[in-house]
Amino acid sequence: MPRGWNRKDERMYEHIKGSAEARGVPEDEAQEIAGRTVNKHRREEGRTPNKRTQGTGNPNRPLEEHTRDELYNMAREKKIEGRSKMNKDELIRAVSR
Repeated sequence: MPRGWNRKDERMYEHIKGSAEARGVPEDEAQEIAGRTVNKHRREEGRTPNKRTQGTGNPNRPLEEHTRDELYNMAREKKIEGRSKMNKDELIRAVSR
């Protein structure tokens, strides 16, 4: 069982894999379909955060110590216009206002 999966994830994997194989899908392809489906479900539940697209880092750190992606996520939360074209320094100025 992959790291981070619980028993429910394993049961879902086996069910999806078995269904795919019953439809005539080759075993290796059925395993991939099942694994991707379970991981997608875990992502949607928030159990596998994507480090780039989620999170704003430790709020107690100075803004200069945050990554560009963390600053971008802060700007997104504040609905700052033009954030996608900003570099790290511009994001620091925009977020600190």
